[in-house]
Amino acid sequence: MTMRPPATVGMKLAEVDTPALILDLDAFEANLARVAQAVAGTGVRLRPHAKSHKCAEIAKRQMALGAIGICCQKVSEAEAMVDAGIDNVLVSNEIAGRQKLDRLAALRHRAWVAVCADNAGNVDEIDAAAARAGVILPVLVEIDVGAGRCGVQPGEAAVALARHIASKANLSFAGLQSYQGRAQHLRGHEERRAAIDTAIALTRKTIEGLAAAGLSCDIVGGGGTGTYGFEAASGVYNEIQVGSYIFMDADYARNLKLGGAPVDEFAHSLFVYATVMSHPAPERAYVDAGLKAYSVDSGLPLVCDIAATLDRASDEHGNLTLLEPANHSLVGDKIRLIPGHCDPTVNLYDWIVCIRAGTVEAVWQVTARGALL
Repeated sequence: MTMRPPATVGMKLAEVDTPALILDLDAFEANLARVAQAVAGTGVRLRPHAKSHKCAEIAKRQMALGAIGICCQKVSEAEAMVDAGIDNVLVSNEIAGRQKLDRLAALRHRAWVAVCADNAGNVDEIDAAAARAGVILPVLVEIDVGAGRCGVQPGEAAVALARHIASKANLSFAGLQSYQGRAQHLRGHEERRAAIDTAIALTRKTIEGLAAAGLSCDIVGGGGTGTYGFEAASGVYNEIQVGSYIFMDADYARNLKLGGAPVDEFAHSLFVYATVMSHPAPERAYVDAGLKAYSVDSGLPLVCDIAATLDRASDEHGNLTLLEPANHSLVGDKIRLIPGHCDPTVNLYDWIVCIRAGTVEAVWQVTARGALL
């Protein structure tokens, strides 16, 4: 069930119902432009990750600024984006199971769609689904470059899997997925650089092995908001998959403590808007945004607009400790919260309320909200 929007165009920010997901358009557009400008003319393509925003309107704006397409993590995300008119989608993840793979292959009739694999048996399943759909499906080999999650080992194992893909009648080998996810939130700039230097070396080694086997990589993809500058300058990666850069969350902001460029290039644009619904003591107040309004896997939100910390959350309550105790009632006041992790927070909302100069300029649907299949 899609809930009614919490705001209408032309409404003042103070009138927006809460909890609501609000987007500062000036900061958002500056973030969009910064990455687009950073890769323009470098020969490196931009393929932003839509798992951060799940919003077709944002994907279209990214592509209008030069992005070649987008990444998704789920078939249902890809379906929602293709249905909304996005014509170039990499599912930068492994997909298993006949139902999902048949849906994935069917999308190939309407858009350029590719998927990742790290297992020969899964490649056989993808080939069978592509055959049933009557399509040729591009497949990338995902390699583990240090994240310790999905991915075949770089080098010989990756080359063997690529050759297996290339041998299939209904598949084409499309390149490498080489994403170092753990590096994105290493706090120090030099720590991130060292992790990506290792990833670059492992990726280069794999590309050399593929070339020796007569296989070329159309796509060498990876990079995130915390490291994209390293991958873009490597001479190895040719697609960058930044996601959180458009929003910036509290956890990425913590990288700034150690002088963490390039993360400090971006401004906070995404907020959870909340109303103080109880102020039972001068040093304590409660807002109407709790665990159902923001993700806490990367910590509780930061508080804007008043001197306070959000110290605890329950289902529908956020506990504020006021750093400057107030003797007058704050009930009815509205504040912004910076979520700890933007991706799962966005997935809690049907709408993004877009604000410019204190006024609602647009309300965008979270197109792929809840797209888990």
